[in-house]
Amino acid sequence: MALTMTWRPQYRSSKFRHVFGKPATKESCFDGVPITRSVQDNHFCAVNPRFLAVITECAGGGAFLVLSIHHVSTGKVDPHHPKVSGHRGNVLDIKWNPFNDYCIASCSEDTTVKVWEIPPHGVFKNLTVPWKELQGHSRRVGLIEWHPTANNVLFSTAYDYQVMIWNLDCPDQVIKNPVRTISHHTDVVLSMSFNTDGSLLATTCKDKRIRLMEPRTGNLLQDANCKTHKAHKVLILGNLKMLLTTGSSRWNARQMALWDQENLSVPLLQEDVDGVSGLLFPFYDPDTSMLYIAGKGDGNIRYYEITQEKPFVHYLTEYRSLMPQKGMGVMPKRGLDVSSCEVFRFYKLVTIKSLIEPLSMIVPRRSESYQEDIYPMTAGNKPAMSADEWLSGINKDPVLMSLKPGKDSSHTESEDNRSWTLVSNGQDPALCSPPKTENELRMKFHKQQEEIRRLRELLNQRDVRIKQLELEIKNIRNSQPQSSL
Repeated sequence: MALTMTWRPQYRSSKFRHVFGKPATKESCFDGVPITRSVQDNHFCAVNPRFLAVITECAGGGAFLVLSIHHVSTGKVDPHHPKVSGHRGNVLDIKWNPFNDYCIASCSEDTTVKVWEIPPHGVFKNLTVPWKELQGHSRRVGLIEWHPTANNVLFSTAYDYQVMIWNLDCPDQVIKNPVRTISHHTDVVLSMSFNTDGSLLATTCKDKRIRLMEPRTGNLLQDANCKTHKAHKVLILGNLKMLLTTGSSRWNARQMALWDQENLSVPLLQEDVDGVSGLLFPFYDPDTSMLYIAGKGDGNIRYYEITQEKPFVHYLTEYRSLMPQKGMGVMPKRGLDVSSCEVFRFYKLVTIKSLIEPLSMIVPRRSESYQEDIYPMTAGNKPAMSADEWLSGINKDPVLMSLKPGKDSSHTESEDNRSWTLVSNGQDPALCSPPKTENELRMKFHKQQEEIRRLRELLNQRDVRIKQLELEIKNIRNSQPQSSL
């Protein structure tokens, strides 16, 4: 008896199969922003739940704008809006501190890195004096990255080919000596990426090599050079023990490659994205295992789902737009609108229209209740350890939070109506145990002072919002008699 086989198309079910991109309304965009014309291959934009920062075009030094995310009425930005303008050369990169929404770092062609404290109500006059100035590089500084779990640890890399590590807890306002310098690179570093706990650092370099190292010691673990793939951007994919790079093939087609973290000799996967020349920006969401790839100079964003089994990368769909993006900002997970099932939010820089357009990635759901399956515990804005702890050799996973609105049990803290659950290594020693030494007592005192400051800033922000709403109501009431006539 012959064995017959029924052919079935390969189908893979996924809760993210129907994710779609939803651009913001015109009123919710930021219009009239003089976006930088720099040819640097950076994002030029940084976002947190309170502020959006964007590098601008200006004469006589470098500057960037800091705008409130919740801007009122129309999306038009005042052309005379005050700037953060303390650099003597063009600003090349900006990054918000992941643990402080009022702290942002910038690097520039003037060879310095500067760290700024943004007032709670935003920037109402030009900021020219930074909180910290980092002087160590001999040439222009092109990239900066914050450590993902340690407080006040900043990485910078410049055209002197050095990667420098800075401890911002140093009492000096001008810091001239980094705590560590990594000197493995023989050309300009193009991108840097950390794993989840910050114990690994991956870099791509203009010398066409991909390097994986221990950031604290600078110890080089892996060094690869793939002849068929010229890597430009790199991402460590959370805890999947895989790296993803975007770049170009021998024939200049845009390409992505997936690598085994333990063996970078040959890529696990190498795939042409399209035949267009230009840069690809990769973004990875470890909570949903979704990979987004945005093309610089076009308006398209492709998205995929990553798994640990072959074929590893599963194409979902593509968001298409006629408005080309020069750079992209990404909102942290704690700033998303969970009521509309938003799982990712971009801020597209559209230079030709001087526009910043928010773009929400939505999972279509009929129910309006909180969807726990698409919002697992996620990294929050509480550091897992101090800079000194990390430098002493300790690694800790991020302190996770729940995005579910409302308060939790007695072992949680609430901020902005979000429930916090401290699950880093099972406990938070500063909250769970009484201080035993003078140092612990001092740390606890400083934490309480930070909490008081945060609550005051939150109250001030609410007061400003109330005044804005009162003004809007007054304007509406004043316009009613005219409309009735």
